[in-house]
This record gives sequence, C-alpha cells and structure tokens, in this order.
Amino acid sequence: MFLNQIRDMQSFFSTLLLIFVIFTQSIKAQYLPKNITHKDKKYAQEWVDSTYQNLSQDEKLGQLFIIALYTNKDEAHINFVRNLVEKEKIGGLILMQDDAAREIDLVNEFQQRSKVPLMIGMDAEWGLFQRIAAAHKFPWAMTLGAIQDKKLIYEMSSQIAEDCKRMGINWDFAPVVDVNTNPNNPIIGNRSFGSTVDNVVKSATAYFEGLQDHNILAAMKHFPGHGDADTDSHLDLPVINGSLSRLNSVELAPFRELAHKGIGGVMVAHLYVPALETKKNPASLSYEIVTKLLKEKIGYKGLIITDALNMGAVAKRYKPGEVDEMAFKAGNDILLFSDGVVEAKKRIQQAIDNGEIPEKRVEESVKKILLTKYYLGLTKYEPRNPENINEDLNNETHIKLSQKLYSNALTLIKDDKKLLPLNCKETYYFVPLEEAPYQTFLDQLNLETTVILKKPSEISTIPANSKVIVGFHKDNSTVYKSFKISAESKTILAELNKNQNVILTVFGSPYALKDVDISKTSTVLVAYENNDDSQTAVEKALSGESTIHGRIPVLVNDNIKEGMGMDLEVELEKSEKKK
Repeated sequence: MFLNQIRDMQSFFSTLLLIFVIFTQSIKAQYLPKNITHKDKKYAQEWVDSTYQNLSQDEKLGQLFIIALYTNKDEAHINFVRNLVEKEKIGGLILMQDDAAREIDLVNEFQQRSKVPLMIGMDAEWGLFQRIAAAHKFPWAMTLGAIQDKKLIYEMSSQIAEDCKRMGINWDFAPVVDVNTNPNNPIIGNRSFGSTVDNVVKSATAYFEGLQDHNILAAMKHFPGHGDADTDSHLDLPVINGSLSRLNSVELAPFRELAHKGIGGVMVAHLYVPALETKKNPASLSYEIVTKLLKEKIGYKGLIITDALNMGAVAKRYKPGEVDEMAFKAGNDILLFSDGVVEAKKRIQQAIDNGEIPEKRVEESVKKILLTKYYLGLTKYEPRNPENINEDLNNETHIKLSQKLYSNALTLIKDDKKLLPLNCKETYYFVPLEEAPYQTFLDQLNLETTVILKKPSEISTIPANSKVIVGFHKDNSTVYKSFKISAESKTILAELNKNQNVILTVFGSPYALKDVDISKTSTVLVAYENNDDSQTAVEKALSGESTIHGRIPVLVNDNIKEGMGMDLEVELEKSEKKK
C-alpha cells in the first residue's frame, strides 16, 4: 500500500510538472512586448480570464473572425461592416484600399462600439503603400533579400511599425517566408526574400523583429510554403508536390526556425500538399497540417490565422460558413476575410453541440486572441487623428530610408571592361527599353555626365565603341507584373553588344535575365525595381557616389546563381563632392 501511495504521488507530481512545462512553453512562444515584467503578465492573464468569463458564447465565437474593410466601396459596404462589428461582435478588421483618413475615422468609430477591442490588421509587406496609395512604397522582399546588412531590413520594418501605429493598425500580415524556388510563381515571386532558406530566415527575422520590437504583431506566411507554386491561390488551388524530405529541408524550414524565435502569428495557405495531407484538403483546412504538423510537431504556440477565405482556392470548393467551420476544425485560431460570419458561427456552434469540436478549442483560441490584444495595448486604445495622415505616411524620412535600401540592394553581376564608375568627362548614350518610365534616372544622369538619349530605332546612329547605358525598365505598378523581357529588347541588346561597350541596368526582377544572353555585355547591374527611389540609387552607384555590394537572392539560371555579385567601392572624391 505504501508503494502504491508513492506511485500515486509520483504520478501526481509528474502531471504537475507536465502542466508546468506546457504552461511555460506557451508563455515563451506567445508574443510578448519588450521589457515585459512578471506583474505585467499577471495583469494580462487576469484581464483575459475576466473578459472571457464575461463573454457570451456567441461573443466568444465572434472573436474568431477578422473581416475586410474597404474605404473605396460604397456606404452599403461600410454599413455591412458596421453591422458585423455591432451585432456579431467580430474580433477584428483587415484594412484594404484605400483612403487612410477615412479608415482612421472608421476604426475609431468601430473601436468605440466594440465590447472587446478589435484587432486591426493590414497586408503591409512593403509598407502601408500596399493598401494605401498615398503612403510611401518600400522595397519588395526580393529587393531586401539582396541586401547583405540585414539591420537595414529591421530599420525598414521599424518604420512600417510606426506607420501602423499612426493608423491604429496592430498586426502587419508579414513577412512572407516562402522560399521562392519557382521563377514562374505567379503569386509570390518578388514577395519572397529569395530561393535559399538561410537568406529567407535571416531577412524575415530582421523584418519581424523590427515590427514586434515596436509592438506591432507579425505573421509569417504562407505556411507550409507557397514558393514552388505555379497557380495563383487567389484564383484556384495550387498543388505543391515534393517529397517529405524536400519539404522539410526547403518549404517548412523557415517556418520551423522562426516558430521558436517569438514571432506572434502564422498565416496558413490555401495549398494542396500531397506529402503532408492524406485527405486532399487544402492546408488551411487540414487538421493534419495545422494541428498535427504546425501545433504539435513543430510546436508553434502563437496565433494561427487562415489566408483570406474568399480566395478562389477554397471559395470555389466550399460554401461561406462551411469553409470557416472546416478551418476552425483544422486548428486555426482566426478566420480571415470570412464571407459568411453568421452562418459560420452557427455551424461552429452546431459542431460543438454535436461533440465534433471540444469547447476547450474555443477557449484556447479566444484566450490566445485576447492575450495578444492585451499585449498589443488594445485595452488602452486611443483614437487616432486623421489630420495630415498622408504626409505622415510619406515624407522625407521615408524617402531617405527607401533610397538607402535600394542602394544597398544594387547587385553588380559583371563589369568586364571596368566601365564603372562613370566618368563625367566622357559621353554616354542612353537607350531605354521595355515599357516603364525612366525620366528620373535620365535626369539624374544628366547632372553628372554628357548623356545623349537614343530611341531604340536610333541605335544605328551611335558611333562604334561608344559607352552605352541600356535600361531594362520594367513596370513597377504591381508586385505581380511579368518579369519577362521582350524579344525586341533582347534583339536590340544583342545588336549593341556587337560593337559597343554596354552597361546594362535591369530595373526589374533578376528573373528578367533568365533567358537574356549577357555573355557579351560588359557590365550588368540589377536594380530589382523601377521607381524614383531605385532610379536615384542606381544613378548614384553608377556615378561612384555609393558602394555596390548586393547579392542575387535567387537562382536565375545556370550562369546567374544565388549569392552572385561583385563589390564596387565608392569613389571618395565624388562622395565628398556631393556632401
């Protein structure tokens, strides 16, 4: 009997230890603000428990939903959102296009009307410009992936965090941590930091820490990895093929590493991954992927949110409400962009009543949501002032930072004839190709050197052995634009290569060079994007005012591989002259 008592006590203490371990792991992995104290954690838990107990079951279920707010839609849409905030007690909003002042006014109103503070999110991967046209655009992730000093990415996301705070936004659905191994990926591409796990992890870590160190929640996306897709999940369901070994070493690797670095959120993609899912469910609706893999095997404890549930990959296959129920059953905490909140709540409650979903699942998710809201300071929400918001989101501070980022991303692939930096005493010809503007670049060059603009039809008039700057100016209007270079531009480049000294500047993705023959081109510089900030950065680099030391972040072809690039040091004399 005595031995039985000892065994019982051992079992009791083992259970206590297990509970303690689980609790402490949860606290460590859950998003925490900087410099949080034990007393802060105690107050947080008290608020969460008290708030949860004072919510009706319907209000608890409402916390699971984040819906979209567009200010470029009519008043009927605004009233629809207002109704969901008031009657369905939803948990949050994702701000879409596009009037910042109007968004602030509505967020102020809705926060005041809401019993529990709303979580306000936004896709702001390259800053608030992604949704607000008046804000300043920061570089896309692939551009950032070329930067060797990752502290600059931290600096950028810190500024994005400040811009989010100015708007009353608490959650930036970024960074993308998909490893882009497919050059023809229609949805990720420029949104990825690169094609190697190490660069993606380092870049994404700097990005999310810049957000969360300034009390804006981050979300790594799109789990379990969208980088090898050849279908746009907004339109249909992509299939990610590959062995489990391959998925573990590439697609899943960044998520596994970041999951234990304190990142507060993860967004689950609408993908079918046969090696991970036996029932042919999209990842976002898969218990095997969300619960068994992400929560249990990887051990992720932060907030898990679906990708938008109105996307074609799932909306074509499941009814509104049905898809939400499946996503919650799979293990997601938050249902993003629901098209059927009322129906979804009914279906989830029916599943609880039928014993298909344990009530503990609701408690787990809702308390996790509430705890995050507390730590983000939402219990002390202060209304934002819409006055001067556009100027606050786009000013000299943003411009200088953006130009610094583009400058550090510039990648020199080759300079066989040592044509750089430019010599202001010489004459250069400039031939702009492709479809996008180049005037800022031309204007800047004219300040430093004698530059003669030539239309593509006039290249035969350029004297032999001249120095010719060729610009591939790709359309920068959206991140999804094709990177491909036209046959006409490739023909012109080949013709110039025959008897000219060509400096090729690629104002677009490095993938633009995938099928371009640069073997006879003396100098090739990749600028990644085509806008005023990138054009200014290129002019300064070509003129010897700034150092070039970026590296190609993706595998382009057999000749242009990840990590490729040359350093070109700044000419001190020119740099000093500019000061």
